[in-house]
This record gives sequence, C-alpha cells and structure tokens, in this order.
Amino acid sequence: EPRSPWCCLAWSLVIGTMNSLLFLLNLLLMFVIFTVVLLPTIVVVYFGFQCHSQVLHSSARYCKSILDDNSSSALIILGFVIMSPLLVVAMAIYCSLARRLQLLLCCQPCSLALYKGGSCCQPGQGAPCCARGCSRQLKAWV
Repeated sequence: EPRSPWCCLAWSLVIGTMNSLLFLLNLLLMFVIFTVVLLPTIVVVYFGFQCHSQVLHSSARYCKSILDDNSSSALIILGFVIMSPLLVVAMAIYCSLARRLQLLLCCQPCSLALYKGGSCCQPGQGAPCCARGCSRQLKAWV
C-alpha cells in the first residue's frame, strides 16, 4: 500500500542516507585496498622523481650517493611498469572482498520509500540487509 507524503519523504531520507553511507564505505574500502597494494609503486616512483635532477633534485644523502639521473629514471620506469599488474591485483582483492561481504546487495531501491512492505532476508539466505526477497537473481555474480 502507498505511504503518506510525509512518511514517503522520511523514508526517502533514510534510504538515501543508508545508500550514501554504503557508498562511502565502499569508497573507503577501495581506497585502503588500492593504497596498500600500490604502495611499492608509490614509493619507487616517489624516490625516482625526488632524486632526478630535472624534477625535484633533492639534497638528501641517498640521492647524492646512491641515485643518479639514470637510476632515478630507471626507478620511475619500473614504478610505472609494475603499476599495471598491481592495479589488477588490487581490483581483484576489492571485488572478492565486496562479494564476500555482499556490499553491493545492500543498496536499497527508492521504491521502498513509496510503498509499504518489503521483506528482509534471513541471515543464512543472502545479504543481511537486502530489502527485496533473497532470490539468486538479484546477485550481480554467482
């Protein structure tokens, strides 16, 4: 049965807030995973750019004694070369974690704000927070 206008507005705010928090959780999870996995690339490219004479030319001791322009260029190239496989690894880790936690099934459709009713899933049948039944057809992957 349809909801009243004020109830519809209240539920729209609740659903919108919940979906926004879920989006921020996904973004935070993705940021943490990509930062941890891409840390070797970030460090290698940072030191390559820091010690190259045409870019930053730091006066640090390791830049003067260990890294010259050729080795700094090699570090920059190495960093960008290892970035591609690490991006694939980071995306695979994020996707498997999102699938395991069933984060993508927790988004609530805005139609729940308009109509009363909507069943909650049982804990063993699927995502704990999906609002429309627990059929396997709602999953984005199997």
